[in-house]
Amino acid sequence: MKAVTEFPSFTLNRAVQAKITLSAEGKTPEEIQASLAETFKFEGDKLKYFVNAVDVASNHKENLKRVVVLSLNEGENAPAKAVQVEDMHYVPEFVIMSRPVAAETDRKGGRGGRKGGGNNRGGDSKKGSPWGLSPEEKAAKNK
Repeated sequence: MKAVTEFPSFTLNRAVQAKITLSAEGKTPEEIQASLAETFKFEGDKLKYFVNAVDVASNHKENLKRVVVLSLNEGENAPAKAVQVEDMHYVPEFVIMSRPVAAETDRKGGRGGRKGGGNNRGGDSKKGSPWGLSPEEKAAKNK
């Protein structure tokens, strides 16, 4: 397998838009190809590869990273999603988007799910004050 050339997605997206605009104006495929050659400065085989890559890119717009043009040797298999045009294979590559992390719900971290430092020794965790019981609470407790 030999990579002949590649075209980045930003160039291909501009070319797809230009092609749509030109075809809406009623231009023939030859005129569209000539306009693309003039706009993107391609000629010869590179222009032929570019026009075919634009066709592949128009079918795979979501998360497209680039289109790689490959020539295969005898007995080699084409990669997945490769589109063969004449003797070349056009392989669209995509940006891999990470999935959003689900929000944690009622998960307690740490050891045993206790909050705070190490001085929670099974005491009264419903204290109103971090300094201990208030005088009123002490009096109510002693009664």
